[in-house]
Amino acid sequence: MLKALSISELRPGMFVKNVSKQKKKLKIKTHGWVRSQTLIDKLKNEGILEVIVDFTQSEIAQDNTETDIDKTSESDIKAAPSKENRKSKKKPIQEDISLDKEFSKACIAYDQGLNKVRTIHQDIAAGMQVDINMLNDVANDIIDSVFRNEDAMAVLTRLRDKNAYAWRHTINTAILISVFARYLKYSKQAVFQLAMGALLHDLGQAKVPQGVINKLGKLNELETKAMKKHVAQGFNLCKGQKGVTPVMLDMIINHHERLDGSGYPRGIKEDKLSKTARMIAIVDAYDAMTADRVFKQGLEPISVLRHLLGQKDKYDTVLVQQFIKCMGVHPVGSIVKLTSDRLAIVIEGNKSNPIRPKVKVFYNAKHNHYITSKDVHLAAEDTSLKITSGIRPQDHQINLSRLLKEQLIA
Repeated sequence: MLKALSISELRPGMFVKNVSKQKKKLKIKTHGWVRSQTLIDKLKNEGILEVIVDFTQSEIAQDNTETDIDKTSESDIKAAPSKENRKSKKKPIQEDISLDKEFSKACIAYDQGLNKVRTIHQDIAAGMQVDINMLNDVANDIIDSVFRNEDAMAVLTRLRDKNAYAWRHTINTAILISVFARYLKYSKQAVFQLAMGALLHDLGQAKVPQGVINKLGKLNELETKAMKKHVAQGFNLCKGQKGVTPVMLDMIINHHERLDGSGYPRGIKEDKLSKTARMIAIVDAYDAMTADRVFKQGLEPISVLRHLLGQKDKYDTVLVQQFIKCMGVHPVGSIVKLTSDRLAIVIEGNKSNPIRPKVKVFYNAKHNHYITSKDVHLAAEDTSLKITSGIRPQDHQINLSRLLKEQLIA
């Protein structure tokens, strides 16, 4: 959606479509993200009075007190339509629903999305022309589920399959960034672009030889170059395609860049990295490090979150802290051990106190047997229970997929 803003209302993170009022004709860049207050001050000094901001591509939420200048703007045409925009009648506001009611829907949407991502990757690997806009429905299904209950889809990101890593990683990053963006109060339309960018960010890996992707040992110099090419290959696959926006391209080309310039493919530093690029870098690294791969076992979420927080020169510290508050120290779907020697699955986060989520106790770890499940909110005043550690499901021969379906489907 396009909005006319005076130069005094312009903020870092907004995407300027064009200049609408100025004291005199100046040769300036007609569109792009506003990276800093310094740039805004420069525009003021050069006589810019008013600009048109595209909030569908901006990194900060729209202020609804502003006046719409075009409800069917060019940006609405460029962005792939969401499900509600395809219908003439306006949908009622969706109320949050419980985890157990949403989980079965989320499972179906996840599996369908996984099949579509797999098909696209296989078609690209075979040299076929593909329409990446078939992923629009995948993004919309993820977002609809996240806005009904953010935990249902997030739980599914804990399921691991080392032989389907590429496809699961694609879906997982789309889910995680949608949950994160909702926590940051992004509009549903903005979340759609982030979800699509995540679904597209590793598309170029379909062109990387599987022998390189799944190599057990360390990659040599040539293999490393081949792997790094997936960024440019993904960018080339998506650039110019209908519905692919600058936000999505930004995520594709910059998801491996780091604040200190140590990333790739361009080695650019923090002053040139958008908030969106910083968000996808965190989400991409988090899911990759917690995932099981052919050549390694995934780390526990708490270890990865601690690592990301410690890499202040590479990841945006403020965003990492917000991501931890959003996900919780023990994310939903994690298996944890309590002070009672019981195992529990985390079923709901606690934004105000991330170390005390809501859990479902299901297993006696002392005597190694299942027990009647019971919901426990660790933040309740009448409980002294605490989490002592995260647990790998396989250490107790727990089939996480089966457990989730038994415990969470209504």
